[in-house]
Amino acid sequence: MSDQVRAVVFMVVAIVIFFAWQHYFMPPAPPQQSKPAQPAQTVPVPSAPPSAAPAPPTPAGKHAPAPIPVIQASNEKTVVVENPFYRVELSNRGAVVKSWKLKKYFDDQKPPRELDLVNEAVAKETGWPFSLLLFDAQQNTLANSSFYQVTPAGDHFEAPATINFHWSDGHLEVTKKLTFGLNYEISVESSVTFDGKPVIGSAIAWHGGFGDKAVYKASSLVNVFYKQNGKLELLPVKKLGVPNNQIQPAVQQGPMEFAGIEDQFFTATFIPDGTDLSLWHWTQWHQISGGDKPESEQFAELAVGSPQPQPLRLRVYVGPKDYTLLSQQKPPLEELVQYGWTGIIAKPLFEVLKWIYKYVPNYGWAIIILTLVINAVMFPLKMKSWRSMQKMQKVAPEVRQIQDRYKKYSMTDPRKKKMNEEVMAVYSREGINPMGSCLPMLFQMPIWWALWRVLNGAIELRHAPWLGWIRDLSAMDPYYILPVLMTITMYLMTKMTPQTTVDPAQQKMMALMPLMMGFIFFRLSSGLNLYMFTSNLVGMGQQYYLNRTDPLPSRSKFKKKTE
Repeated sequence: MSDQVRAVVFMVVAIVIFFAWQHYFMPPAPPQQSKPAQPAQTVPVPSAPPSAAPAPPTPAGKHAPAPIPVIQASNEKTVVVENPFYRVELSNRGAVVKSWKLKKYFDDQKPPRELDLVNEAVAKETGWPFSLLLFDAQQNTLANSSFYQVTPAGDHFEAPATINFHWSDGHLEVTKKLTFGLNYEISVESSVTFDGKPVIGSAIAWHGGFGDKAVYKASSLVNVFYKQNGKLELLPVKKLGVPNNQIQPAVQQGPMEFAGIEDQFFTATFIPDGTDLSLWHWTQWHQISGGDKPESEQFAELAVGSPQPQPLRLRVYVGPKDYTLLSQQKPPLEELVQYGWTGIIAKPLFEVLKWIYKYVPNYGWAIIILTLVINAVMFPLKMKSWRSMQKMQKVAPEVRQIQDRYKKYSMTDPRKKKMNEEVMAVYSREGINPMGSCLPMLFQMPIWWALWRVLNGAIELRHAPWLGWIRDLSAMDPYYILPVLMTITMYLMTKMTPQTTVDPAQQKMMALMPLMMGFIFFRLSSGLNLYMFTSNLVGMGQQYYLNRTDPLPSRSKFKKKTE
């Protein structure tokens, strides 16, 4: 196998592993035993962490605390708060969020509706966002199921607005204050006391799943995250909870810069506002289908709070993972737009794409223009590579004869070194760099990965149409037309490219590589397939031009000697 083929095989295998790991690695399967029905809003209650010391009892001889008045509403009430960006529905039963709709974004239902980040079907079993998580199970149940008094009076408010919830049974007292602003951020203040003393450890939870529930493998795309000591940590579903018992909350001690939950395009991020935050995370199972073979899905759950007996003060960003909006938060949250190690390439590429979009307001055509620019910039390098491949094609029979003379020796035989020396001598004589033909692919692979990050994760491309059947450039092609065209054009470009090996087995392997790439790209976004298809078309045109030009003269006399 030639050095060129080895390099190409290595790169293709690397691409296969990279994309397969990102797209096909699933969370662990649910337990096989039957799952008993759960009562509504039943959640696991964590034990207090070691840092949370019990509250001291009332010293002997001291007066008992003054009685706390009973404060509660007589029935359930719904309050709606909205601004141009969201519509939030609150319930006084537990002072929780029942719906959080983003007005500028729509779900994948048919017909599409305003995107609701709360999964109602799951939340009815596991609990609702902004529930409390208390270490005492009885207190936890009371705080999340009782009717709170709501002030000010009314059932509909335009932001900016502040909604106060207050409840007490004469011993346990809970207050929540939610302040809604003009953007995607709100402020939350919460206090829990028992007989007038702060309860040890209380947390605000986000239950019920997160994001667009209609997205393929929606729950597996959800992460819990936190930033601590300057480092952002992502916890996928399979890493949540206590090992071997994921429904039991695990605690990550604070303080933290921020923590929250996210899916591919949206996030609910909790930011401390004078309170040192710790994080609890776990999972819940929810039955998503019935019948003879019921299926369950695993959903991420989290809560943020303090293990110390003190009120909570938080700011919460609930909205799109828009790089510009996230960078304006304090502290900045743009790290949630994950570019990985390709960020140094992905960010400039995305800025160029957005600049093109200003003048061509269609991201599909903007991707095509970006592709043309990238291929034009790389054309001199491609020309040098293809010329190198032409030279290698001419000396391939001579190299084959050298390899045949040494094929009886094993790879560990010292005489194999002599074969490599003879092959390199031929390359040196002809002025060939064996790796020269691979340089364009080596340069393009980081661009592919960077574009994969951009085109699959940029909120701007979510539901962005191109033309005809492509209505969402961030999603798969619903009819697989672009992946098929990409595979066909890649195969044709391979046939047009000079072959540097005379080995039939290696030639067959090279011909199958477009099929391998096509298999990978079937599950990738339409935007990335559009880029690859356009790049292949441009490459075919460039290759046709090079094939039509006069071939470089060869200094090899091998052909004359064989004659």
